[in-house]
Amino acid sequence: MPLTCRGRVRGQEPSRGDVDDALGKFSLTLIDSLDTLVVLNKTKEFEDAVRKVLRDVNLDNDVVVSVFETNIRVLGGLLGGHSLAIMLKEKGEYMQWYNDELLQMAKQLGYKLLPAFNTTSGLPYPRINLKFGIRKPEARTGTETDTCTACAGTLILEFAALSRFTGATIFEEYARKALDFLWEKRQRSSNLVGVTINIHTGDWVRKDSGVGAGIDSYYEYLLKAYVLLGDDSFLERFNTHYDAIMRYISQPPLLLDVHIHKPMLNARTWMDALLAFFPGLQVLKGDIRPAIETHEMLYQVIKKHNFLPEAFTTDFRVHWAQHPLRPEFAESTYFLYKATGDPYYLEVGKTLIENLNKYARVPCGFAAMKDVRTGSHEDRMDSFFLAEMFKYLYLLFADKEDIIFDIEDYIFTTEAHLLPLWLSTTNQSMSKKNTTSEYTELDDSNFDWTCPNTQILFPNDPLYAQSIREPLKNVVDKSCPRGIIRVEESFRSGAKPPLRARDFMATNPEHLEILKKMGAASSIDAEDGLRFMQEMIELSSQQQKEQQLPPRAVQIVSHPFFGRVVLTAGPAQFGLDLSKHKETRGFVASSKPYNGCSELTNPEAVMGKIALIQRGQCMFAEKARNIQNAGAIGGIVIDDNEGSSSDTAPLFQMAGDGKDTDDIKIPMLFLFSKEGSIILDAIREYEEVEVLLSDKAKDRAAILKGKMIPSYIINSNPEMENEEQPSSENDSQNQSAEQMTSISQEIDLIDQESLEETSLNSHPESLSPADTDNAASVSPSEQNSNPAENHETTSLDGECTDLDNQLQEQSETEEDSSPNVSWGKKVQPIDSILADWNEDIEAFEMMEKDEL
Repeated sequence: MPLTCRGRVRGQEPSRGDVDDALGKFSLTLIDSLDTLVVLNKTKEFEDAVRKVLRDVNLDNDVVVSVFETNIRVLGGLLGGHSLAIMLKEKGEYMQWYNDELLQMAKQLGYKLLPAFNTTSGLPYPRINLKFGIRKPEARTGTETDTCTACAGTLILEFAALSRFTGATIFEEYARKALDFLWEKRQRSSNLVGVTINIHTGDWVRKDSGVGAGIDSYYEYLLKAYVLLGDDSFLERFNTHYDAIMRYISQPPLLLDVHIHKPMLNARTWMDALLAFFPGLQVLKGDIRPAIETHEMLYQVIKKHNFLPEAFTTDFRVHWAQHPLRPEFAESTYFLYKATGDPYYLEVGKTLIENLNKYARVPCGFAAMKDVRTGSHEDRMDSFFLAEMFKYLYLLFADKEDIIFDIEDYIFTTEAHLLPLWLSTTNQSMSKKNTTSEYTELDDSNFDWTCPNTQILFPNDPLYAQSIREPLKNVVDKSCPRGIIRVEESFRSGAKPPLRARDFMATNPEHLEILKKMGAASSIDAEDGLRFMQEMIELSSQQQKEQQLPPRAVQIVSHPFFGRVVLTAGPAQFGLDLSKHKETRGFVASSKPYNGCSELTNPEAVMGKIALIQRGQCMFAEKARNIQNAGAIGGIVIDDNEGSSSDTAPLFQMAGDGKDTDDIKIPMLFLFSKEGSIILDAIREYEEVEVLLSDKAKDRAAILKGKMIPSYIINSNPEMENEEQPSSENDSQNQSAEQMTSISQEIDLIDQESLEETSLNSHPESLSPADTDNAASVSPSEQNSNPAENHETTSLDGECTDLDNQLQEQSETEEDSSPNVSWGKKVQPIDSILADWNEDIEAFEMMEKDEL
């Protein structure tokens, strides 16, 4: 929990639902990041971490956990740690004391997971109690009937490795049986699998199919099982599925879910972030062109939002705004660089690292993004961030001599744990190849028994990849693709295109006639009807979302936070609209009475500050009027429901009181209890806490620059250029400017990383203000401008707009309305300014030390 600076212990924090199923009180992050330490050449730290695991970790806890997550993170982590421990031991310097202790823990955990497979189908239950197993009253699990395809199909690497390492074949046999059952239950006409399946009957529960959440690693493990275990049947199955994926799901550069029984019919109009792994899998397959296309599309989305939203639509709008620091895109970037040798992918990796440091880094780690549109944080850093993201980004930039072992001798699991390829010839299972399965005969080279060599496809020719990327370079910002409509080959020649929900008019008799025919005339009309209903539902949902105000951000900008902590805040339906006006910045102060329901007794304390008030006992508008009358420049209402959090509760909007609220001129934001306590704790520790209220978090470098460079020095007011100033004042100010410029240069040297310009792709519209500003010439209003204002979206039909623009109505006169500081105003004495600057330089040095 990087915002509150402590570990997340199951049962001690408010439940987050299924997300917590990964937690089993078994030091998840420690185990998941063991082999990362070796990749990063931290062998001494790895040895210490292994000793901690052996000393402290208990696997016999009365906790219900996800079989899937426990397998890939904990069992995989123990096996990856064991693989590299024996490698280090063989080298003779480290781990000389090691005697397969991690492997024994992995075996113990494997036996604890086996009861989950006690079903007629062989598919495992999705959850199991580590102490009591399945179905016992004290187990509190075993009543589930459904599991996801990936949950049942992402076991073979870890379970087979456990069998090969220990000689106990039961683990590999159970994992193979689950895979066999999924293969037998594929939809035979399309060769696709659904998202969820009944573990007892084998019936598909969700019949949509894609390569993202719910299915993703099933396909990955079929191909990698062939690589690790050498069993031809796994490659045959993968190739059969892959042909179906490229035939139905792949709509370059998009990957869209379809119905398994009607694969020409799209199941939804948005994509989830987990499909970002697929280009990397295509590299392993040897199909480079579509990998480059999809990866480039995803990169354009990232450049638009700084991170890949958890889901986005076919016209690249945010569908789900969270980003839990997922590593799949970094994974694909690494594999594409290895395949092509194209330095472009190093630039992509550089962008990922800069965005992580700029927007996600907080004092105690890296915080997940609650909303990529606002930049607000979530108190969450999942174990896969260290297990995968660190590993792939390090490997992307590492030279061969930077890694103390040959990475080519290992295969990555879906959690990026390393399993040695020599397992393919060790303790082989006697399981026979599935002879009952029929494989599709294809005309192309889809069934080559080896993956195509990229040196033959293109001998490290960067121009090859560039020629594929070039048409997609502006696919997000410069075009507005509608959802791709598949037309059945059986459509009658000359038939009218199907009616779309967005075009429907209830007053149009022709439209009403088309609706009547849907589902009655033919199977084609039935599909049109199904598509129309889906679009109507999505359209209605989108309209409801547009009626809701987007979340806002409260950013702590004072020492020692400096903008690193961003809290998700609920908006108010009254007061200053932060999406149309400049952000509000000020120190916070608690109002008295704290509920703000009567005239404040401490107006001097809140005058010119942002007042903190507690929810309850009166209307929000009444609280706003009381603090406004006391001279507050803004207000933050903190929830009185102890323990409430934006992590677990939906966005809260503060409504008015049913009366005219035009008299309220200050911005009002709402924080749940957990986020509010972060500010209150900061006040207790640091007394003076300054925050920024905005529609979107500001770049940390811009905040620091804006704080530290006096406005009268950096302000360039053309109206003042020709005005004569008293010579003594000019001399004094010129001398001051020189001194400040000198100090500014020193600070730029101290914090080059956070202030350096980045120009990765020569697209100025993709850069934030912090990337392009110049401390010597940019005005304060420009420095603090909203990054979304620099994004321009060209619409093809006049209807498509950037989601950020949709959520934030931009004020074209913002710069004009921001008053420039006059040269004639009385300024702070230079000695006082220099003293302040020295204090800030010390803060920069402390930050630099923290970042190093």
